Amino acid sequence: MYNENSPLGVKSRLFAVRITKMVKYLQKNRSKTLNPVYNQILRSGTSIMANIAESEFAQSRADFRNKLQIALKEANETKRWLYLLHNSEALTQREYDSMNVDCSELVAMLVSSVNTSRKNSGNEYVGDNPLEGMVSDCDIPLPF
Repeated sequence: MYNENSPLGVKSRLFAVRITKMVKYLQKNRSKTLNPVYNQILRSGTSIMANIAESEFAQSRADFRNKLQIALKEANETKRWLYLLHNSEALTQREYDSMNVDCSELVAMLVSSVNTSRKNSGNEYVGDNPLEGMVSDCDIPLPF
């Protein structure tokens, strides 16, 4: 039902790699007190990719949509952990903005995919476009 080379599949894999690198960087270079938060964002950020990959072999349209909805919930949770890390001063503004834009793009793609799946089955839509007004500062590479 789902192609692993779709924009959503590729974006989720790249984001999972970025989250993993970010957590490794934070554990090495930032406050150890926040290790539980680092572990949480690692779980939620990589779970997005895992659930999208699982949707590839969904047993039904409902199962497909369910996997994407779980991925959407994990992306939303990841946004909250990014917010916490930024406001706890573990992430700089630039680091936060860069990761948040990527996560918001995933949320928007997932909302669109879930809505398309619901439309094809006659169900309700979810959320608006969370990307509205987002800007990415990618001129200077980050360590993750």
